[in-house]
Amino acid sequence: MRIAYAGDSTVAFNKFDSYPQTGLSQGLTLYLKDEIWLRSFGVNGRSTKSFIDEGRLQKIDEFLAKGDLFLIQFGHNDEKAEDPSRYAAPFGAYQENLSKMIGVTRRHEAYPVLITPVARRRFDVTGTFLGGSHGDYPRAMKELALRENVPCIDLNALSEAYLENMGDVASRTMYVFPKDNTHLTHYGAVIYAGMIANGLRDLGEPYCAVLL
Repeated sequence: MRIAYAGDSTVAFNKFDSYPQTGLSQGLTLYLKDEIWLRSFGVNGRSTKSFIDEGRLQKIDEFLAKGDLFLIQFGHNDEKAEDPSRYAAPFGAYQENLSKMIGVTRRHEAYPVLITPVARRRFDVTGTFLGGSHGDYPRAMKELALRENVPCIDLNALSEAYLENMGDVASRTMYVFPKDNTHLTHYGAVIYAGMIANGLRDLGEPYCAVLL
């Protein structure tokens, strides 16, 4: 069994030139059996729309085989209404594009898993966590998952709860702070990837078969 992981910069596999930024595809490898190959298709700045328009879903179509997992995580850049090359309305093009990715997966008799976008680190001046940074996108993904009968790991809810519990100061080491509060450090990627791993474990076979 192999894993294809599609998404944006929060998923992408980083090298030394973007250190300390680390993607969830890197963090997740720590939870996998040695024989499991994870290929990251995450690319900085991509939405479901631009990912498909650039032919990146076609590359996954060529990669997938029967029994593989396809992890699908988008939302950060679909939200950018000011950029028509990336914007995808949550209950419109966003769901339609996710459905295309699910369709590609099923055509190969592989297993799609939707993952809601990881939370942005937002606190007000009093240190109170401000949730809801992704608006309607997590709900749109979860509703589509129910409609398509596809598993969905609600990383957005899990990461928001974790940030609220950690607090402003302690959570800074999880993100590339003070540069930004979106991209993850190695520490943050490992913590959040652990939530994804737990989600796969909770789904049972065949999803948990990739895990240590």
